[in-house]
Amino acid sequence: MTSRRPLLLLDVDGPLNPFAAPPHRRPAGYGTHRLKPDTWIAQHDRLPEHRVKPLRVWLNPAHGPALQALPFDLVWATTWEHDANEWIGWRIGLPRTEDLPVIEFGDQFVSRPDGTYVKTWRVVEYSAGRPFAWVDDQITAVDQAYVDRHHDGPALLHWVDPAKGLTDDDFAALTAWAARLDTDTPKENA
Repeated sequence: MTSRRPLLLLDVDGPLNPFAAPPHRRPAGYGTHRLKPDTWIAQHDRLPEHRVKPLRVWLNPAHGPALQALPFDLVWATTWEHDANEWIGWRIGLPRTEDLPVIEFGDQFVSRPDGTYVKTWRVVEYSAGRPFAWVDDQITAVDQAYVDRHHDGPALLHWVDPAKGLTDDDFAALTAWAARLDTDTPKENA
């Protein structure tokens, strides 16, 4: 049975990792993690692994339960791709036993001549007309226009301040959008 809930497409850097906050002022509720995923090491292929500086990532362990409480099916929409399940999910409080689906960007992660963000076309393709909310720190009005033209279902592109990460206001906006979606969607007879 396919879920009728909308998708919640999650970026890591910005919404879950407020990387743009001042280095000496980690936001409240976040813990510091020093991570070296294989993809990060591979980006530094000229250095031996022990010389690769780990990424500083700030994560809030309350985000996982808060995200799971929303009326969405969660999907990673991040350049972390599958590494998000291994390195991020459990650190934000998602179950270790359950990997989220992943939108893969792979070699398609290139600049677009139409000015849309490099993830936008894959987000639309992955969603395949299913309602979705997408939280990211790099989406713009150009991306919204692209989604409006190419996606057949409801969509919320929700920009998150990368200096703050997801806040209570962001969770409230997602909840309100899903509630409106639920009331706007005609119910089928069982």
